Amino acid sequence: MPRQKRFRIPGIPQHVIQRGNDRQACFFDCSDYQSYLSLLDEAAARHRCEVHAYVLMTNHVHLLATPRVPDGISRMMQAIGRRYVQQINALYGRTGTLWGGRYKATVVGSENYVLTCYRYIELNPVRAGMVAEPGEYRWSSYRCHGLGRLDGNIADHETYLGLGRTASVRQAAYRELFREMLGDDEISQIRRSTQLGWPLGNDRFKSEIEAMQRRRVACNTWGGARYGAGRKPYSRDLTP
Repeated sequence: MPRQKRFRIPGIPQHVIQRGNDRQACFFDCSDYQSYLSLLDEAAARHRCEVHAYVLMTNHVHLLATPRVPDGISRMMQAIGRRYVQQINALYGRTGTLWGGRYKATVVGSENYVLTCYRYIELNPVRAGMVAEPGEYRWSSYRCHGLGRLDGNIADHETYLGLGRTASVRQAAYRELFREMLGDDEISQIRRSTQLGWPLGNDRFKSEIEAMQRRRVACNTWGGARYGAGRKPYSRDLTP
C-alpha cells in the first residue's frame, strides 16, 4: 500500500508519533527528557508550530501540534530529531540512528476529537502501567492542563480554552474528562488514523480535508475502519 502523502495544512492540529528504532529506548535519563523538551520548545518556535499536548515515553513520543506554515511540522520534527540524536550519540558513545524511520502523523478535527487526542496522549503512561494517575507522570503535558503547572512548551488549543473562563475552571473541567479511560473504539480509531495517515474527525471534516488536498483520503469511523488496498495494519503498528 503506498504511504499517504504528508498533510501540509496550516492551522489544523496534527497528532504526531515518533518511535525509537526497532522500538528500542530513546530516553535513558531524566536529562534526556529535559533535553528533548528544550529542543521541542526551540524548534516549535522557529518553525511556527504550537504544541498543545505531549508525552515522552521510554521508546516513543506523542505530540499534538498545530503548524502555522505548510511545512511547520516536518521541519520541526527534522530539527528535533537531528539534534537530539547528535546529543544522545555524543553523550552515550553510540552511533547510528535513534528513530525508527519517518514519524507518523495525521490531522485532527476540532470539536470532541482534539480533547480526545489530548486524553489519548496524556493517558499513555496509565495504559502502559507506568503510573496509576496521569498526574504522576513527569514527562507529559497533563500537569499543565489538569493541575496548572507552568509549561513553556504548551500553547493551549482553543478547544481546551473553551472548557472555562478561568484557568482554575478549565483545569477542573479537564480533570473531569479523565475520570474515565477512553473507550476501545476511540483508542482504535486514533491509532489507525495516525498509523495510516487518515484524518481523525467527523465526516464533514474528512470531506473538507479531501477538498483541500484534492485527493481521496481513507476514512474510518468509531465503530470500524476502511483500510484501502485490502491491507490491515499489523498489530505492532497499533500499540500506544
